Amino acid sequence: MSTGKKTRVLIVDDSALVRRAISDALSRDPEIEVVGTAMDPYVARDKIRELSPDVLTLDIEMPRMDGLTFLQILQQHRPMPVIVISSTTRSGSESALKAMEYGAVDVLCKPTSAYSIGELGSQLASRIKVAARARMGLTRSAPVPDRARSPVSGGVQSRFASKQIVVMGASTGGTEAVKQVLSALPAAMPGICIVQHIPPVFSKAFADRLNRCCAFEVREAVHDDEVRPGLALVAPGDQHMAVDWTGSGYRVRLNRGPMLHHTRPAVDVLFGSVAACPGARVAAALLTGMGTDGALGMKKLHELGATTVAQNEETCLVYGMPRAAVEMGVVDRVLPLGEISGALVQAVHEQAGATARTSRTESEARGINQNR
Repeated sequence: MSTGKKTRVLIVDDSALVRRAISDALSRDPEIEVVGTAMDPYVARDKIRELSPDVLTLDIEMPRMDGLTFLQILQQHRPMPVIVISSTTRSGSESALKAMEYGAVDVLCKPTSAYSIGELGSQLASRIKVAARARMGLTRSAPVPDRARSPVSGGVQSRFASKQIVVMGASTGGTEAVKQVLSALPAAMPGICIVQHIPPVFSKAFADRLNRCCAFEVREAVHDDEVRPGLALVAPGDQHMAVDWTGSGYRVRLNRGPMLHHTRPAVDVLFGSVAACPGARVAAALLTGMGTDGALGMKKLHELGATTVAQNEETCLVYGMPRAAVEMGVVDRVLPLGEISGALVQAVHEQAGATARTSRTESEARGINQNR
């Protein structure tokens, strides 16, 4: 519901055509006011002081000062919500993810030409309104260094039940939140599946970046991937990711079905598919993000006895998705971001122990019956 106050936006891009196209697209939204444009960070600096915008859209490749350098300086001295509009090249994808580390709220693909901005207009408008509500006072975690990954030994799998799986969902602010959780997990974990709302050209770069800082392998999922210990799979942008149980293990199923909650991939698709697997033993986490995606899927998991964890409001950049699940009463533990990895480790070990005890009991019962 509109409060009557418009979200004030400053557009920073070195292309006059792009600035005009973005401005025209955003001006169609009655809840947004474009208060100015800037061709480079130096002009932007002066206009931020003069106009006090609520949100900045920022190009990365600009003359005189690149967008990443400007973003670092800006977030140190005047933290504010920034949406990065990045090229779809490999270097552009890497820079976009680096921008998220430096404090950008969201990232979108730069149109192939100034005249194709209409494809982005409504999406950008909605992201801007979400960004305006982001909690910019949060203390950013220290950068996670790249580290060598120790190969997962064959004995790891025997420590977990065959139907154990960890699932995770996130949206706005989630690239850094997911990185913080995954990088703190040990190598010995069941298979992990992750849905992060992210454009398709950035999802592989996101997975590659996670792979460099985690103790296990992380990569973008492909259709029919096996979900196994020592591997985390990230849903490709613009594809829903589901899993099913084949009798010997979980397999990934990708599809381009209708958007859910205005997004593809959707967390509810992943969570719901795991809930439909007979006998699944699940630890699920729902992290920062706008909207309600993941709440209904978490409800299904909770009803089946999964361990469910949500990020607390104080550490969320946007407390939307976790809030929806908490208000449904389907979250076992609401925790600060820094405690979620420990909760997941505890959950999978407890589930493995319970499964082992059940197996021993059933084996003993069979032995008793055979001796009668």
